[in-house]
Amino acid sequence: MKLHVVPNITELVSSSLLHQNILRFHRQPHRLAKCQYDIIGSDKIPEYQESVIDVDLRKKVRHEVIGKDTQACLTLWEFQTLVEACNKSKGFQDAILEFKLPEGFELVVEPWPYGGLDVGAENQRYFQGLCFAQDMNNKNADSNFYAYPLPIIPVMDAHKKEIVRIDRLATGGKGDSMTGQTHSERVLDHCQSAEYVPEMIAGGTRKDVKPINITQTEGPSFKVTDESLVEWQKWSFRVSFNPREGAVLHDVRYDGRSVLYRMSISEMTVPYGDARAPFHRKQAFDFGDGGAGNCANNLSLGCDCLGVIKYFNGVIVGSDGQPKVHPNVICLHEQDNGIGWKLVVQFIITLANYEYVFAYKLDTAGGITLEVRATGIVSVVNIYPGKTSDHGNVVSSGVLAQNHQHIFAARVDPAIDGHNNTVIYEESHGVPHNKKTNPNGNFYEIRKTTVNESSGLDANPIDHRVFKIVNPSKKNSHSGNPIGYKFSPLPTQKLLAAPGTLQAQRALFANHHVWVTKYQDDELYAAGRFTLQSQLEQGGVHDMAARKDNVEDEDLVLWNVFGLTHNPRVEDWPVMPVEIYQVQFKPSDFFERNPAIDFPSTKNQASVLVQNDCCSEKLYTS
Repeated sequence: MKLHVVPNITELVSSSLLHQNILRFHRQPHRLAKCQYDIIGSDKIPEYQESVIDVDLRKKVRHEVIGKDTQACLTLWEFQTLVEACNKSKGFQDAILEFKLPEGFELVVEPWPYGGLDVGAENQRYFQGLCFAQDMNNKNADSNFYAYPLPIIPVMDAHKKEIVRIDRLATGGKGDSMTGQTHSERVLDHCQSAEYVPEMIAGGTRKDVKPINITQTEGPSFKVTDESLVEWQKWSFRVSFNPREGAVLHDVRYDGRSVLYRMSISEMTVPYGDARAPFHRKQAFDFGDGGAGNCANNLSLGCDCLGVIKYFNGVIVGSDGQPKVHPNVICLHEQDNGIGWKLVVQFIITLANYEYVFAYKLDTAGGITLEVRATGIVSVVNIYPGKTSDHGNVVSSGVLAQNHQHIFAARVDPAIDGHNNTVIYEESHGVPHNKKTNPNGNFYEIRKTTVNESSGLDANPIDHRVFKIVNPSKKNSHSGNPIGYKFSPLPTQKLLAAPGTLQAQRALFANHHVWVTKYQDDELYAAGRFTLQSQLEQGGVHDMAARKDNVEDEDLVLWNVFGLTHNPRVEDWPVMPVEIYQVQFKPSDFFERNPAIDFPSTKNQASVLVQNDCCSEKLYTS
């Protein structure tokens, strides 16, 4: 059941009893905490369990034994355990000695989730390490080790904390065997330096860049009270942070009217398209495997947001099980939006080689934009000199950047003037010439389809398919249409892995651009609660939609799936330029007029003109 209460630092876990008490007595519910832990028996195999504790009453109100066949989310200290296991493993150290590394180079092991278990594989908790060498001759700890990939992957049994297997990687190209190891012992001799930190860039950084400063001499237009309540330009909402999803918006209202109950990034999967084993397992679920919030950056003034900024802290769990403050993980600031302004709630996560920026942008016209930006370093493997590959693009000598996809899922829990909503989609279709009804052939009709039951649907730009979340019980006085919000899903490419394969089965949520499901407690994750080493998406939107619940005039949830098919360019090396994707939610007959019509038109007195000629540079005040 949904609770209309103040969300605290972590997500509240609700129950029917608490919901009834709130409705009757309008009082704040008891604080609930979810505890996640392993029980280790005589067989030494951890059994994952979860309990919900009433903190006020100091009692357990719910308990669930997840079992030994499901892997809980990884913990970041397990990555350190992998590195330590590599250092202790004689077999791995001997394997590294097979390579003749250049003088002054040191081994780097980058921990990764193991990926999906192959059919019939023993269900152990594994982690793997991608291996590189770092040139320490320059005495700079930030030297780019990705430029020197090694064709070897150690695999650790997380329970034993031992390296149990070493995968040898193919290094060939077109025409070579899928398992062929064509490299010599001097596997890095043909690789080249690819530095990106400013002090190491060949030729240095540009000298003709002048600063652009955002100044707000009168301060910001927003205010933050009660730790999490944000009020700005008729908008009000709560912002929270949790270790899995990062920043989440709650109880989003415009001029007091309810728009959204909750909005979050639910999941992201990154499947790789290199057909050579073991790369079919190379598929991260960056929210479900380890938690985006756990990997959120500590933002710094003047670097990540501009102008007058409010930072929010988060709380994560340390290796000792104690809460740990994660400072400055969310920034709040205003930006120019062309005509009008927008308020931005932003967080940034770094996941090994990649970096993602997620932002919720609210504008003065009642619109909400979800923006995702991707940058970082493409994941690479070693390739023999002079070779090219069907599995990726050679971006530097000896460096193959593998083809892959980034597929995101946003979860939107709408509350358009209440929780009983309906999703419809509208398409615009041409109409044949008709002497009576379309004498000049220029008429086109709008076809409306109501989504009656939970299901998956797709973008259709050919027919300009637009989805609307409406409140059928409330009509716009001018148009007579139900009030609502609309969005056009990005018509991005869906998952390319063949149906029925490991990658496809683990990410069934990626089969459609839009899912509409009926709200149920604890259904927050597009790929299900447990993604680490999964073989099949369980409890995700695919299963939710399969219930065929009635979602017309109901408390529903809308899921939007979009992504980037990334076939790397040389220009993506050593750090890729940013890729930007935006999904816009706009009011549709929700208001009686343009809600931004009362936004004042002001002249920016700080703006100046610049005149450049061969002899001088003069500034003129506008």
